[in-house]
Amino acid sequence: MAELLIPYVAERPDDAALTDERGMTSWRELNTRVNRLIGALRGLGLDVGDTIAILSGNRREYFELMAAAGHAGIRYVLVNWHWTADELRYVLTDSGARALFAEDAFAGPATAAATAVTRVSIGGPIPGCTPYEEFLAGAPAAAGADEPAGQVMGAPMIYTSGTTGRPKGVKRKIVAPGAPLTTMKAISQALGETLLIPEGGRSLLVGPVYHSAQYAWSYVLLCAGRSVLMRRRFDPAETLRLIDDHAITNVHLVPTQFVRLLRLPAETKAAFDGSSLRAVWHGAAPCSPEIKRRMIEWWGPVIHEYYGSTESAINTIVTAGEWLRRPGTVGRPLPVCEVHVLREDGTAAAPGEPGRLWFRYTTGDAVEYHGDPDKTASIHRPDGLFTTGDIGYFDDDGYLFLADRAIDMIISGGVNIYPAEIEGVLITHPAVQDVAVFGVPDEEYGEQVKAAVQLVDGRTPSAGLTAELIAYCRVALAGYKAPKTIDYVADLPRSPTGKLYKRLLREPYWSGGGDTV
Repeated sequence: MAELLIPYVAERPDDAALTDERGMTSWRELNTRVNRLIGALRGLGLDVGDTIAILSGNRREYFELMAAAGHAGIRYVLVNWHWTADELRYVLTDSGARALFAEDAFAGPATAAATAVTRVSIGGPIPGCTPYEEFLAGAPAAAGADEPAGQVMGAPMIYTSGTTGRPKGVKRKIVAPGAPLTTMKAISQALGETLLIPEGGRSLLVGPVYHSAQYAWSYVLLCAGRSVLMRRRFDPAETLRLIDDHAITNVHLVPTQFVRLLRLPAETKAAFDGSSLRAVWHGAAPCSPEIKRRMIEWWGPVIHEYYGSTESAINTIVTAGEWLRRPGTVGRPLPVCEVHVLREDGTAAAPGEPGRLWFRYTTGDAVEYHGDPDKTASIHRPDGLFTTGDIGYFDDDGYLFLADRAIDMIISGGVNIYPAEIEGVLITHPAVQDVAVFGVPDEEYGEQVKAAVQLVDGRTPSAGLTAELIAYCRVALAGYKAPKTIDYVADLPRSPTGKLYKRLLREPYWSGGGDTV
């Protein structure tokens, strides 16, 4: 049997382990299919430390592949399904992937990016690919398909978003192919306990599983016995229905999803029960304090927050109750994580003084970029601390507050201005659907504050609305923080995980372009 699944196959063999739009897979069925996949992967000649890539939307086969690779010591690359053929080809080459599992919805890039790898199609047919069910059925008995021997831990490799240059694969020292499966067991159990998720809980996945947080809140929790109900896309009204209909206990959301939920019709929101929820976690992007407060008022004190990244996993957490007592905090560091706030000269910042955030894990874990020792070295200090470029500060009680990313900070007339603070105000205006704040050139001050605003349906740009939005900021913030100009855009360049690509917004202004209202 697949060792991590044994307890759940024994306890609840016929209960749902995975559910998507197409059907349900029980714990017993999942175990059987994972066993067969281990044999099929080994039948390709894949061994511990080899790599496969998965290009698929959220569906049960995705989790079967992760579980099989995760029991066979194989590294699995979680491919961003928005990548072009060129980007996919680069990642397949960079990662050394020996097999690509591609869903038929992405046949175009999967075919155009063809490299010398085995290709398997999920769902419908793709030319040149072996159908997934045929691949599964063809597992050679000699490979131990029914009772795979020599099971060891496999590991994901998630590529950064590539906002500057080519994306890089992120690897961790202790989460590595070949480690004992007890390592993954300990990680998954500790994650469930840390995230306040009950035994036998049900996870709802409504974000792309290729994202590090969505992966942790679904697959890693699956390894600790929490079943997963998934959807390919987020729909706010459907999300409410799924939570109630399936007694969902936990879900990971991002702030833009909060905004869409809050803007549902009053009658839709009133019909939501939500009593099954035990933990609703958010992260991945800054959340307006007002938006978060409204969510807590609606859903109750189950809206918790973490701070982390693809490179740094989860560093801090804060429960709803703690946050209400200290609005804006992202919590205190987990016991396994050191967080240091340092000035530019490397000395420790005082409480309340912003500085760059640096991390170290007491477990001995470490971060590296696949095949790029220079980039790995660039984020580390000689003493082993590493940074992701974020700026923040501790209060007197050791609670961490984020200011912004160093690259996003605006310096106007020598004064540091943090866009996240301004965005948190503007997003609460009823005309604003989404917003990004960034710096543009200013002859006198070096930089000035600009906002790019996506309006809600029914609102149109005007000089009057611009004046209203700027005045709205001045009520809540010091005058110098209010935008000097506002652009109106149809859509902001966000990833499906909520990450904003500000570089795409900034570049036209630093190269001399851009129109304002």
